[in-house]
Amino acid sequence: MFSYRHAFHAGNHADVLKHAIFIHILDYLNRKDTPYSVIDTHAGAGLYDLRSEWALTNGEFVDGLDRVLQAQDMPPMMERYLEEVRFFNPDGVANFYPGSPWLALRALRERDRLRLFEMHPSEAEVLKHNLAQQGRAALRQTTIYEADGFEGLKAQLPPPSRRGVVIIDPSYEDKQDYRKALLAINEGLKRFATGCFALWYPLVQRREAQELARSLERLKTPWVHASLTVRKPSEDGFGLHGSGMFILNPPWTLHAELAGTLPWLRDKLAIDDRAGFTLDQHSV
Repeated sequence: MFSYRHAFHAGNHADVLKHAIFIHILDYLNRKDTPYSVIDTHAGAGLYDLRSEWALTNGEFVDGLDRVLQAQDMPPMMERYLEEVRFFNPDGVANFYPGSPWLALRALRERDRLRLFEMHPSEAEVLKHNLAQQGRAALRQTTIYEADGFEGLKAQLPPPSRRGVVIIDPSYEDKQDYRKALLAINEGLKRFATGCFALWYPLVQRREAQELARSLERLKTPWVHASLTVRKPSEDGFGLHGSGMFILNPPWTLHAELAGTLPWLRDKLAIDDRAGFTLDQHSV
């Protein structure tokens, strides 16, 4: 049993960027013995079957994960990303794609904790089913909330260990998600000023997307902002032509890793000559 909503886009170019960064953050947290929490506000189903009808409807992984798998001479950040993907595909064929909850489960140590929010009832049921297959340790470390992650985040901060990462990646199908994402970041920083917050957002021809990025860049907290464009915007104004990741209180290693990775990703995932990337940072 796998997701029927998130699976439409599993393994696309946005997932490649988002999950490569997320893995880097998790690896950085694991450098210290102190336990940490991972809070995922829009968890989805956790694991996706790329052979399913839902994934094959759009086949977005063809222009994302598949291109990376076939590439040569990749930067370390992408090698690390594919190492995690291959773990879930021990036969060597990329049939399953791990979402952020499953990447987090792989990284967690005994005292670390995972908190997952998924509001859609069907999606939440699939998530629970998938988690039940992971064994006692995963069940003990993980709590699933069938609730609005934007609302539920408040009660989770700060985590008991005072270390952790919050990943926020709503669908943005509702344009109110842009406002809610910004509010969640601002309120989250008040409760957990030293926490790492990783926000994904789509590059679409929508005023709200541009305003979100500009608002985040005005924050005084240290941040890294990366975006990847794979094609020119469509003439009708619809469709995803790229995506961005905004990381507050990022690992100090992240900017340099992205500087070596984004040009490679641009070249490998480009659909037309309008492909490009941006990379900015702010330090306090």
